[in-house]
Amino acid sequence: MAQVEATTERIIAADAETVFDALADYKDVRGKVLPAHFSEYEVREGGDGEGTLVHWKLQATSKRVRDCLLEVTEPTDGQLVEKDRNSSMVTTWIVTPAGEGRSKAVVTTVWNGAGGIGGFFEKTFAPKGLARIYDELLQNLAAEVEN
Repeated sequence: MAQVEATTERIIAADAETVFDALADYKDVRGKVLPAHFSEYEVREGGDGEGTLVHWKLQATSKRVRDCLLEVTEPTDGQLVEKDRNSSMVTTWIVTPAGEGRSKAVVTTVWNGAGGIGGFFEKTFAPKGLARIYDELLQNLAAEVEN
Protein backbone atom coordinates (compact mmCIF):
# COMPACT_ATOMS: atom_id res chain seq x y z
CA MET A 1 0.00 0.00 0.00
CA ALA A 2 1.54 3.28 -1.10
CA GLN A 3 0.59 6.64 0.30
CA VAL A 4 -1.31 8.80 -2.20
CA GLU A 5 -1.14 12.59 -1.99
CA ALA A 6 -3.06 15.38 -3.72
CA THR A 7 -2.25 19.08 -3.25
CA THR A 8 -3.68 22.28 -4.67
CA GLU A 9 -3.38 25.95 -3.74
CA ARG A 10 -4.88 29.32 -4.54
CA ILE A 11 -4.14 32.97 -3.84
CA ILE A 12 -7.29 34.63 -2.49
CA ALA A 13 -7.91 38.38 -2.40
CA ALA A 14 -8.80 38.46 1.31
CA ASP A 15 -6.68 38.47 4.46
CA ALA A 16 -5.60 35.13 5.94
CA GLU A 17 -7.79 35.43 9.05
CA THR A 18 -10.93 36.00 6.96
CA VAL A 19 -10.14 33.04 4.69
CA PHE A 20 -9.29 30.72 7.59
CA ASP A 21 -12.40 31.70 9.54
CA ALA A 22 -14.60 31.01 6.50
CA LEU A 23 -12.89 27.68 5.88
CA ALA A 24 -13.32 26.66 9.53
CA ASP A 25 -17.01 27.68 9.55
CA TYR A 26 -18.59 24.28 8.91
CA LYS A 27 -21.97 25.50 10.14
CA ASP A 28 -22.59 28.29 7.61
CA VAL A 29 -19.82 28.63 5.00
CA ARG A 30 -18.33 25.21 4.24
CA GLY A 31 -21.56 23.63 3.01
CA LYS A 32 -22.07 26.57 0.62
CA VAL A 33 -18.63 26.34 -0.99
CA LEU A 34 -18.48 22.56 -1.53
CA PRO A 35 -18.63 21.54 -5.20
CA ALA A 36 -21.24 19.07 -6.53
CA HIS A 37 -18.83 16.17 -5.82
CA PHE A 38 -19.89 16.43 -2.15
CA SER A 39 -23.30 15.26 -0.92
CA GLU A 40 -25.11 14.44 2.33
CA TYR A 41 -23.27 17.26 4.13
CA GLU A 42 -24.05 17.31 7.84
CA VAL A 43 -22.38 18.92 10.86
CA ARG A 44 -22.76 16.40 13.69
CA GLU A 45 -20.83 18.18 16.44
CA GLY A 46 -19.45 21.69 16.85
CA GLY A 47 -19.40 23.62 13.61
CA ASP A 48 -16.53 26.06 14.05
CA GLY A 49 -13.04 24.59 13.58
CA GLU A 50 -11.50 22.52 16.40
CA GLY A 51 -13.90 19.92 17.78
CA THR A 52 -16.15 19.82 14.74
CA LEU A 53 -17.40 16.45 13.51
CA VAL A 54 -18.72 16.67 9.95
CA HIS A 55 -20.06 14.09 7.51
CA TRP A 56 -20.21 14.09 3.72
CA LYS A 57 -19.98 11.77 0.78
CA LEU A 58 -17.29 12.57 -1.76
CA GLN A 59 -17.89 11.28 -5.27
CA ALA A 60 -14.45 11.47 -6.84
CA THR A 61 -15.45 9.54 -9.98
CA SER A 62 -18.67 8.08 -11.35
CA LYS A 63 -17.88 4.78 -9.61
CA ARG A 64 -15.95 5.93 -6.51
CA VAL A 65 -17.91 7.37 -3.56
CA ARG A 66 -16.17 7.82 -0.22
CA ASP A 67 -18.32 8.09 2.93
CA CYS A 68 -16.41 10.52 5.17
CA LEU A 69 -16.83 11.27 8.86
CA LEU A 70 -14.24 13.91 9.68
CA GLU A 71 -12.83 15.06 13.00
CA VAL A 72 -11.49 18.61 12.79
CA THR A 73 -8.46 19.88 14.70
CA GLU A 74 -6.42 23.07 14.59
CA PRO A 75 -2.86 21.99 15.49
CA THR A 76 -1.35 25.44 14.78
CA ASP A 77 -2.57 28.91 13.79
CA GLY A 78 -3.80 28.92 10.21
CA GLN A 79 -3.93 25.12 10.00
CA LEU A 80 -7.07 22.98 9.88
CA VAL A 81 -6.82 19.18 9.82
CA GLU A 82 -9.70 16.86 8.88
CA LYS A 83 -9.15 13.19 9.81
CA ASP A 84 -11.59 10.68 8.37
CA ARG A 85 -12.82 8.16 10.94
CA ASN A 86 -13.83 5.81 8.09
CA SER A 87 -10.46 5.61 6.30
CA SER A 88 -6.81 6.65 6.38
CA MET A 89 -7.61 9.95 4.62
CA VAL A 90 -6.30 13.15 6.22
CA THR A 91 -6.83 16.59 4.68
CA THR A 92 -4.75 19.55 5.86
CA TRP A 93 -5.65 23.15 5.05
CA ILE A 94 -3.01 25.85 5.59
CA VAL A 95 -3.83 29.54 5.16
CA THR A 96 -0.99 32.08 5.23
CA PRO A 97 -0.67 35.79 4.39
CA ALA A 98 0.40 36.51 0.81
CA GLY A 99 0.83 40.26 0.71
CA GLU A 100 -1.53 43.15 1.46
CA GLY A 101 -5.11 41.87 1.75
CA ARG A 102 -4.22 38.52 0.16
CA SER A 103 -3.68 35.02 1.42
CA LYS A 104 -2.52 31.66 0.14
CA ALA A 105 -4.68 28.62 0.85
CA VAL A 106 -3.06 25.21 0.41
CA VAL A 107 -4.96 21.93 0.76
CA THR A 108 -3.21 18.55 0.90
CA THR A 109 -4.96 15.20 1.20
CA VAL A 110 -3.10 11.96 1.90
CA TRP A 111 -4.37 8.39 2.24
CA ASN A 112 -3.14 4.83 2.01
CA GLY A 113 -3.77 3.69 -1.55
CA ALA A 114 -4.64 0.26 -2.83
CA GLY A 115 -2.00 -2.29 -3.78
CA GLY A 116 -1.35 -3.89 -7.16
CA ILE A 117 -2.44 -2.51 -10.51
CA GLY A 118 -5.43 -0.74 -8.94
CA GLY A 119 -3.04 1.08 -6.64
CA PHE A 120 -0.89 2.11 -9.59
CA PHE A 121 -3.89 3.71 -11.31
CA GLU A 122 -5.08 5.29 -8.05
CA LYS A 123 -1.65 6.85 -7.40
CA THR A 124 -1.47 8.02 -11.02
CA PHE A 125 -4.95 9.51 -11.50
CA ALA A 126 -6.58 10.16 -8.10
CA PRO A 127 -4.35 13.11 -7.14
CA LYS A 128 -5.22 15.00 -10.34
CA GLY A 129 -8.93 14.37 -9.90
CA LEU A 130 -8.94 15.35 -6.24
CA ALA A 131 -6.86 18.46 -6.98
CA ARG A 132 -9.52 19.54 -9.52
CA ILE A 133 -12.26 19.06 -6.92
CA TYR A 134 -10.38 21.07 -4.30
CA ASP A 135 -9.47 23.75 -6.87
CA GLU A 136 -13.20 24.23 -7.44
CA LEU A 137 -13.79 24.38 -3.67
CA LEU A 138 -11.06 27.04 -3.30
CA GLN A 139 -12.57 29.00 -6.21
CA ASN A 140 -15.96 28.93 -4.44
CA LEU A 141 -14.31 29.93 -1.15
CA ALA A 142 -12.59 32.86 -2.88
CA ALA A 143 -15.93 34.01 -4.34
CA GLU A 144 -17.42 33.83 -0.84
CA VAL A 145 -14.75 35.95 0.93
CA GLU A 146 -13.38 38.33 -1.72
CA ASN A 147 -14.92 41.81 -1.68
